[in-house]
Amino acid sequence: MLFSRSKYRWRIRLLILLAIGIAALVYSRQFHPEAEDVPGQRALLANRDRADAPWKVDARSLLGDVRTLAAPALEGRAIDTPGGRKAREYLVGRYNAVGLEPVGKDFEQPFSFTPGRGISFWRAKFWQTPQPVAGVNLIGRIRGNVDPEKYLVVTAHYDHLGVRDGEVYPGADDNASGVAAMLAAASYFKAHPPRHSMLFVAFDGEERGLRGSQAFIVQPPIALEAMLLNINFDMLSRNPAGEIFISGMYANPQLRALVDPVRAKAVPTILYGHDYPRPFWNFDDWTNQSDHLAFHDKGIPFLYLGVEDHPDYHRPTDTFERLDQKFYTSVANTAIDLVVALDAASAPQLAKRQ
Repeated sequence: MLFSRSKYRWRIRLLILLAIGIAALVYSRQFHPEAEDVPGQRALLANRDRADAPWKVDARSLLGDVRTLAAPALEGRAIDTPGGRKAREYLVGRYNAVGLEPVGKDFEQPFSFTPGRGISFWRAKFWQTPQPVAGVNLIGRIRGNVDPEKYLVVTAHYDHLGVRDGEVYPGADDNASGVAAMLAAASYFKAHPPRHSMLFVAFDGEERGLRGSQAFIVQPPIALEAMLLNINFDMLSRNPAGEIFISGMYANPQLRALVDPVRAKAVPTILYGHDYPRPFWNFDDWTNQSDHLAFHDKGIPFLYLGVEDHPDYHRPTDTFERLDQKFYTSVANTAIDLVVALDAASAPQLAKRQ
């Protein structure tokens, strides 16, 4: 005989799995219209009329914030470290300089967690319970002048990986770039009061499992029902093709009509995607990759602005000197344009469709 019975059964199983995989791929493309078609998007945007209006971002302040947060003196800004505390002190000063107001007695929202041991039995003293880790989110507010009881929540995490094996991980792109853009947006809206109120939240502990955003959602400074939308900035400053993704449209298709006009005039190329679930695999879905997940889990619409990974991602070489300053400044300006467009919409336009 050509095949033993056991080999024949395995071939049948492999064919079944292959058929399921092909069917899943066809299903994901046919029934998920928001699935990214990057070549098609690039062709659509190739001849767009880029905006020539005066920019909203102060490039000198923007780059200065990134340079400071990624400086060696801050030692990579890991949660519950001297470098992380230095970063927090700097950001409190910036919140005050911008003119943000605290929601409570001050800008700080402390939280703590005890890390899980995981599969670490090969480590020394693996039987010992890990010590609690203390983090602090920073929350500032600008009150709206039309609908002040409803909020847009603009977020970026300020922690990074710290020092590992004697090397500093500066985290210039990840995520000093997002924090600096958030501060630039706060400065703009302080000078141009928004329609809705806004929270500007610098999260701690993102690199340790999105801990800061989880703590924020568990003990929110305002009612969750008052939060119309989360706009999350995480890695904005590097892409050789001048491209950045807005992720979240698959879960929140109602936002596309608001974002498309910004995209059509943006200097950087804005692509949609990295946000829809595929059957059996989710490696390309960024929905659970940053702090917007905590909002999504509570049914609060989100948009996530970020670049794809680059060779310096989570490496000691993610330094200020490797930023693409021209691209990054254009992205920060577009990020403000995006928040302006979302703020101009009504609450029903932002809400999830039931």
